[in-house]
This record gives sequence, C-alpha cells and structure tokens, in this order.
Amino acid sequence: MTATQSDLASLSRYIFSAPRWYASVTFALLIAAVTGVGAFDSNYVLQDAWEGVFFIGVPTVVASVLTTPVDRRLGGQLTYNRASLLALTCEVVVVAVLSVAGMISALTPLGQQFVFDALIVGLSSVFALRLLVVMAVSRTSFLVSTIPAGIQTGTAAVLFFVYSETIRLLEIGGPLVQNALSRPLVQDVLSRPDHAPPEISSVVRPRDFLVLAVVSGLYALGVYAFLVVLDRPWRRSLGVSVLDFLRGFIGHVAEGTRELEDFFEQIGEQAVVPVTDLSFRRPDGTEKARFVLPMIHPGPMGEIGGGNLPHRVATEAEGLAFVPHATAGHDFNLVTEREVDTILDTAAAAHDRIEYTDTATASVRTQSGDAKMLGQAFGDDALLVATYSPKCADDVEYAVGLSAAAEARSNGLDDVMLVDAHNCNDGLEGEDLGHVYPGSERSFDMLQAAGEAATRLDDAASGTLELGVAWDATEWEPLDGIGPLGVRVAVLDVADQRTVYVLVDGNNMEPGLRERIVDALRASVDVDAVEVMTTDTHVVNQVEASNQVGEAIDQDDLVALVERLVDEAEADLEPVEAGMESERAEVTVFGNDRTETLASHANAVMAMGGALAGAVILAVTAISVLVFLLAHSG
Repeated sequence: MTATQSDLASLSRYIFSAPRWYASVTFALLIAAVTGVGAFDSNYVLQDAWEGVFFIGVPTVVASVLTTPVDRRLGGQLTYNRASLLALTCEVVVVAVLSVAGMISALTPLGQQFVFDALIVGLSSVFALRLLVVMAVSRTSFLVSTIPAGIQTGTAAVLFFVYSETIRLLEIGGPLVQNALSRPLVQDVLSRPDHAPPEISSVVRPRDFLVLAVVSGLYALGVYAFLVVLDRPWRRSLGVSVLDFLRGFIGHVAEGTRELEDFFEQIGEQAVVPVTDLSFRRPDGTEKARFVLPMIHPGPMGEIGGGNLPHRVATEAEGLAFVPHATAGHDFNLVTEREVDTILDTAAAAHDRIEYTDTATASVRTQSGDAKMLGQAFGDDALLVATYSPKCADDVEYAVGLSAAAEARSNGLDDVMLVDAHNCNDGLEGEDLGHVYPGSERSFDMLQAAGEAATRLDDAASGTLELGVAWDATEWEPLDGIGPLGVRVAVLDVADQRTVYVLVDGNNMEPGLRERIVDALRASVDVDAVEVMTTDTHVVNQVEASNQVGEAIDQDDLVALVERLVDEAEADLEPVEAGMESERAEVTVFGNDRTETLASHANAVMAMGGALAGAVILAVTAISVLVFLLAHSG
C-alpha cells in the first residue's frame, strides 16, 4: 500500500453503520420534543414538547417513512435505515439553525421574523443535503432526485401553511377565490392558526413560501454545480462517476452491501495470475495440509472483492489449509467476490495435477540487504518465504515477485511458491510505507536472496519428510486484527532439522512482534528455523484502515499461543509426501495504476471538496440574502 492509498484507506474511520430506522425516528422525536420546550412558550411544558414534536418531528417522521418507497418507485435504492438517518441528520441541521437564530434574535432587535427567515434557510439547506445524498446513493437524475429529496422540506412547508394565517391572507381575490376559501371543509383542513403557537401563526406570510421555493431552487442548483465539478476528473480518468464510488463505499461499510463491487467492476482489467498449490499427504493418500498461493492481493477491504480470500480458500481444502500472502499489491485486488470462484477452480485444477515425492531438503536461510529468504525444496520445487523484518515493509509488487521467482527457477528449481511473509510494518504513517516496487533497491535485494536460496537448496541435505500441524481459531475477532483462520502452525522435520512455519490470519504485524515469536520458539522449542507469516486478510480492515496483528491484542498472549501450537504440531509429526503444481487463472482485477489513480482522485475530492463546497455555499448564500432583501422590501 502506498502513502496515497493509505490516505484513502484511513477515510474508513469516518464511516459507521447506519442505525435501525426506528432508532433514528425515536431519537428524532426526542430532539423535537426538547427543541419544542426551548422554542415555544405556552403555559405547559408538555404542550411545548408536543408542539415541538408536531412541527419539527412530524416532517422527520414523514421523510423517514416516505423517502424509501418514493425513491425506489423512481428507480432509486435508499433503504429505510439510510432514509431515517438522513431525515434525523436534516432535523439536527434545522434545530441548529433555529438555535443560532434564536440566540441572535434575543441579543439583537431583529425579532421573530429573522428566526423564521433563518428557518427558511434551514429548510432549503435540508433540501440541498437530501438532494446530494439521494443523487449519490440512488444515482437517479437531478430532476428525479428532487422528488424524494423534497419530502422533508415540503412536509414542513405544508404544516406552516395550514397552521398559520396564510389561508386567510389569501382571501383577497374575486368571488370565486373567496367562496372556495371560505368553505368549511377547506377552512378546517387548510386553516388551523388557532391550534398553532403564536411564534408560527404570527410571522408566516404567503411570500415566505415563494421565498422558500426560490432559495431551495438556488441551493439545488448549487448542489448540481458542485457535483458536476467534482465528477468531471473522475469521468475523464476512470470513465466512472464519483457518485458511484461514494454510493458503493458508504453502502459497503454502513450496511454491508455489494454496491462497491459494481463500481470496481467498471474500472477493472483482465489479468492472468499464477495459482500455486503445495500439498502434503499421508502414505494412505489422505491430505494432511495444503499451502495455496494465488498471486493476487486479498483486498480491498472487508469481504469486498478478495478481502476474505484466505478463508474461502481454506474451506475448500481437505487438509489444514495455509493461505499466506503473495507478492502482489492493491492493483491486483479482485473486483468482485465472484472472481474468488475462478481462483478456487484454478487451485483445484493445479491440485489434481500434483505429483508427490517423499523427500525434501532441509531449509536454508539467505539474506541480501534488507531481504531475507527462507527456502525449502520438495523434489524439484521449492517454497520460498521472503521478509524484510525487522525493517518495515508492505506489499511487494506483482512484477517484483514474478522476477524473483524467475531468478530462483534460473538457478535450478522447477516450480516456486514465493510467499511475502508480510510480517513487519509501522502502520499508515509517513510517506514511505515500505512498498517494494520494480527498480527499488529492495526489489533487487529480493531477487538476489531468491537466487542464492535456489543455489543453496541444490546442495542442501535431503531426506524423508515428516509434517505436524496445529490450529487455533482463537477468541479474537476481526476488530482485534485476527481473521477467522486464527493461528496455524506447520512443523517440517527433514534430515534432523525442524522448520516452523507460523501463519496468522491478519494484515501485517507490529514491528518487533515477528522477532519476539522467533526468539521465543528458539528458546523454548527444539526448532532450527522459524518464519512467521500473515495472510493479509482484509476482513480486519472494514472499519480500521490500520489494524495489524499485535496492535489491538496482547502480544504476550499471541506468543504463548504460538508456543503451544508448535508443541502440538511437534506431537503431530508423521511421514508425508509433498508435491507442488501451478496453474494460471484469468480474473478481473483493479488493474495497473488504477488503485493509485482511484486513491489520488478520492483524496483530491476530500482535499478540494471542502473548499469547493465552501465557495458554492458562499455564492448561494449571497444570492439568498439578496432574495430576502427583495422580498422584505416589497
């Protein structure tokens, strides 16, 4: 992950799950009642609270109930939870505007008319906010979106019309108008000023409704201009709308929808990726363990795309599955979870072609610069695990991994499973997050270490192979930085040498934790070589952008757990055969530089969107003030 991508990932801390619709409605009514007590001045507190619920809470309830069916009837997809939360947010906006206006009115001679003028601005702002959200979430056209967006403001306008002197002030036309307005049914339905508090009935005039319509229209045009300006660079560079991204991102994190996958599918590119399968079976033919390495990145977050790939792969294996991290970055995220099925089919095809051998080599350790490589051969094939720990590093790019594997094959190996241990990083701080890219010094270090490992494996001691495994799903959860696969351990005994592979279902590790585990195992367990890996699962990153192993949990508990699992794995040692095979899968991934482009555009929206929104609001407010001046001068 690059610094730009980390800035985008960190935005997830601002997203939260939408509460259930009835919780939002209940809270809205409570706020309305409290506001009524402060805003109205009758002889009874309960009367004030009821008037607050009626004049402030009813528009919120109507918007919560009607927005979803109206929006869906027009082709949108707002849920009741989102619609209720939006209505509650808009109510808070109105209450805030009224509170500020009330304080200004109390300290100045502006009077009650100023408060109602501020209310008009608040209702217009509510309409603009709702229009922005409806267009972003439902992706309906501007004109169509105005219908569900106007429900809350429209309901408030109807209440003010009915419970004010407006109907009586309209009795200025000819006999036809006067007769129509004087009918008892019309008077009962459209004229109820006697039932309204004087704060409303005494200040509302017919012109106020015209001003509300004009100001709301100005705010709507401001929203449209704002979205057009923000959307243009997205359409030029990626061919998609920023609203598609916002809708998918909010829908995924807030309600777990798959809308984000639809967006990623639009920007995706076809790619061919190797899928390597290293299987261990008992002499009777039953599988004991399996290492599976698809050369893709398990992202982008949550269960979107390949975010939960390790778990999906593990459930398909007969034996205990190990799904470490491959040398691939975010450009090789799968665009949809459906692509995982292609990976599983390819892994199964590779597994069916495996030819087994009962001999293996002792493991070897090489180092070049910051890159360390642990290698072990099974026949003519080899497992190589790369780490830069104790130096911090993040994803190794696809091209670097392919080149390192090719370097190892050129030194005598047939097939290579090259694992990025992904076991030391310092989070999302700073400009350099340890990204290993082609042409960097670290990329050449990896190539050199891989070539030396292949050369040394050719001369390494060999013998029959014994394997022991152990697994604990743990009590930790994704919020703790641990995925559903928990912690898995494999102990390989060859030629009187024991090598331990530890796999934690998490996304990278806190600096120094890998060394603590290695030192603890060497001190307490009879082992010769140890490497600690993570799966890089992104189910732990749905809410927290940085949620590394050891960041939330007690590191001592993890070390103790690994020690126990190694003891269990050693007790489980038995003769096995091993074999490796690779197949290529054609999948749709984010594509070259698409992740960086997406992250850059999203970060630009966050950086420039506030300034642009401020400019739009300032311009619309200036015009609105002119409208108010003209209305009152008339």
